[in-house]
Amino acid sequence: MESKIIRVAQAKESTLSQLYINGIFQCYLLEDKIREVKIHSQTAIPTGVFGLKLNTHGAKNVNYKRVFAKQHEGMIEIVGLPNFNFVYIHVGNTIKDTAGCPLCGFGFQFLDGNYQVTQSIAAYKMIYPKLVALAKIENNKLTIENNFQF
Repeated sequence: MESKIIRVAQAKESTLSQLYINGIFQCYLLEDKIREVKIHSQTAIPTGVFGLKLNTHGAKNVNYKRVFAKQHEGMIEIVGLPNFNFVYIHVGNTIKDTAGCPLCGFGFQFLDGNYQVTQSIAAYKMIYPKLVALAKIENNKLTIENNFQF
């Protein structure tokens, strides 16, 4: 199994991407703006090849265990990112919810100069088991690339 994030659009302070697992589109992702110089909690993660793991520590994990009790095995963390820590694929709708993490959604909107994702919880529930399966594979890979379409 392989996973890929393809960035397709950039706006004033946001970046819109598509998540693929085994070459099949799963959902949209929302990140902060791509910046040459990182601003903490306001910068998209870099392009490259990284890994996924389950992180079972911290407050976000405790909250998700409460909200997604039957499904939750840990936060899906993107690892191996230079100068970034604790980057999770999680729920949220606007760049105010990202803090540098990709947010998932089944749809997107363009409002006030930025992208937003919609139906985030439904998208998360659908992709979470697939990402857990990937995270459990040793030496798994997540490729992040830019291919701006609009």
